[in-house]
Amino acid sequence: MAIFIREADRAAEVKEFIDLPFELYKDNPYWIPNLKSEYRKMLDVNIYPFWQHAKRKLFLAYKDNKLSGRIAAITDDMHNKIHEEKAGFFGFFECINDQEVANALFDAAKAWLKEQGASYMRGPASPSSNDEYGFLLEGFKFEPVIMMPYNPKYYLKLSENYGMKKAKDLFALLKSKYTGVPERIEKMMERVKKTSQFNLRPFSIKNKERDIQIIKDVYNQAWEKNWGFVPMTDTEMDCAAEGMLQFMDPEVVIIAETKDGNKPAGIAITLPNLNEVLKHLKGADGMMGMGIWGLLKFLWFKPKIKGCRSLIGGCLKEYRKTGLIAEIFYETAVRANGRYEWCEMSWNLEDNDMVNKFDTDVGGFLYKKYRLYQIDI
Repeated sequence: MAIFIREADRAAEVKEFIDLPFELYKDNPYWIPNLKSEYRKMLDVNIYPFWQHAKRKLFLAYKDNKLSGRIAAITDDMHNKIHEEKAGFFGFFECINDQEVANALFDAAKAWLKEQGASYMRGPASPSSNDEYGFLLEGFKFEPVIMMPYNPKYYLKLSENYGMKKAKDLFALLKSKYTGVPERIEKMMERVKKTSQFNLRPFSIKNKERDIQIIKDVYNQAWEKNWGFVPMTDTEMDCAAEGMLQFMDPEVVIIAETKDGNKPAGIAITLPNLNEVLKHLKGADGMMGMGIWGLLKFLWFKPKIKGCRSLIGGCLKEYRKTGLIAEIFYETAVRANGRYEWCEMSWNLEDNDMVNKFDTDVGGFLYKKYRLYQIDI
């Protein structure tokens, strides 16, 4: 049984790359695809701003002349500069349950990364930690929320049989019923607020340019020392903001500023779970490509979104011991109450004890795990 690996350089091959998971998951009730136009945008090195400091090579695997898998090999100059290492990444991995096909894909990615000077391969990163990150490890009987991955369980076995080892696990906690926060947390936060140095407010659509700039200023500073974190460029932030503004709920995007001078201090971004709409569109090829029926579905289901994802929460380092993080998360929980029925808090590093404890204290429970793998080249 012959296995053939082809580089996906031409438009027709990129289309095959994008279309493959729609075939692999056609009978899976949990997988939810984004719009195909979004995948094309993310893979386009001339459009998606991540590729201004990164490179990628796409590979397709054929077994007996049938498309059977795909992978992207990725290098990120910014990651390697910040973390002072020679990292390579794999991402966008999809494959039939066949070890030989998986091995051929991983071999192709490793060979290209070695040519780029990488000393190890980590992933999946599709294409980075600011996008879909990790393989689903636990929680296969739940649909993915917005910007979180889903995959068959056998991907873990394919990776481990190849020789990959765990690099890091990521946690997702679920607050399944939005009925406020526990009384003891509420009382504690009331005491904190009496002596607080900060004013907390929702994102202002009227002053969106100002608030987007605040988010930019805080985001990269707040996570600068986190494991695997790579700051986003201004262009990347603008691209992300443009996408989120189309469906964000400004009431649950919180900005914290100091009372003495209104200086930006912290942010928290919670997004409506757009996957509850996307699952009805089945990967339609953009807003125009979905047709009148698809557009009507989008408009019908968008107001019916029940869940949200707590995506980002952090503050500048000089305020980390002031209780501001707790204030921001508490404010988000209060404002989300009555607007959403549930919230996924993700993703958290497995060893971020402070955040994991707080998410548990406000009523969350661990219901999904994701795993990043690594192998030397």
